[in-house]
Amino acid sequence: MVTTLLVVVVLLAIAFDFINGFHDAANSIATIVSTKVLSPFQAVLWAATFNFAAYFYFSDHKVANTIAKTVTEDFVTMHVVLAGLLAAIIWNLFTWYHGIPSSSSHTLIGGFGGAGVTNALLSGASVGAALKMSYVFKIVAFIAIAPLMGMVISIILTIIILNLSKWSRPATAEKWFKRLQLASSAALSFAHGGNDAQKVMGIIYVALVASNAIGNSDPMPEWVPISCYSAIALGTMSGGWKIVKTMGTKITKVTSLEGVGAETAGAITLGITEHYGIPVSTTHTITGAIIGVGVTKRTSAVRWGVTINLMWAWILTIPVSAILASIIYLFISIFAR
Repeated sequence: MVTTLLVVVVLLAIAFDFINGFHDAANSIATIVSTKVLSPFQAVLWAATFNFAAYFYFSDHKVANTIAKTVTEDFVTMHVVLAGLLAAIIWNLFTWYHGIPSSSSHTLIGGFGGAGVTNALLSGASVGAALKMSYVFKIVAFIAIAPLMGMVISIILTIIILNLSKWSRPATAEKWFKRLQLASSAALSFAHGGNDAQKVMGIIYVALVASNAIGNSDPMPEWVPISCYSAIALGTMSGGWKIVKTMGTKITKVTSLEGVGAETAGAITLGITEHYGIPVSTTHTITGAIIGVGVTKRTSAVRWGVTINLMWAWILTIPVSAILASIIYLFISIFAR
């Protein structure tokens, strides 16, 4: 049954995906802009194209399925989804305004989970009853694992690339690495689209089920992935220049060679986690990869003060989003009576 509330929730979800696109644009384009391979405008068009291209490949929706199952079905209502989305949008806009590359994925998960837990507690149930802890533990664990994977893979790739190109003329090598960076940036944008668009797809799916628009075992309507991939691509085209500066220059100075290593490492990490249906943060992953290429030069090449500040944002995102969603859900519950 299609209701006004369902339409509002779907529109908010698509709006969140658009915000996710410009909030996370830096993930795909920061290094390619900072190395001057493409202009900012060219870079966002490049990234947006491959964000949407992911629609034609990621058809199994494993990440969307994980997001949809985070909160137990008994405590998923339209008000829970609405509160979670509003909290996620608020935190995303706050961190974007302040140039903080926090995780759009984790703010969505935190908001959805926080609202679901509040609904359970008001119903007299426990936190454990509201959340499917196996999914929650997997998501939380990869807050640390994903950037570590990105860092380790980028260190390995950078060392391999350095050894393969050590006899090349610097000018020739630089020219080839700038060409290769087009491919590595495209791969990262492709993986980013596949990873992040699916998270909103999962939220829209549970909203459709909660409103009885579709059955619990029905397949996802095709308009859902098309809308989500389109929204994230359009959002990426609008850019997110404050975060681009943080990711592309403040963590460490990145050359084209190092850009290839970082972007390829990010794409590989996202590809692995998507294969296993683990919703990880693209922001965390590429940050870890950029740190990895910096460490390969020397540990002092990484601006650790900036990195520690980013990690605080990572740690706070899920609990802050959950608290925001809880407060919003309480207000909605009062006014919806």
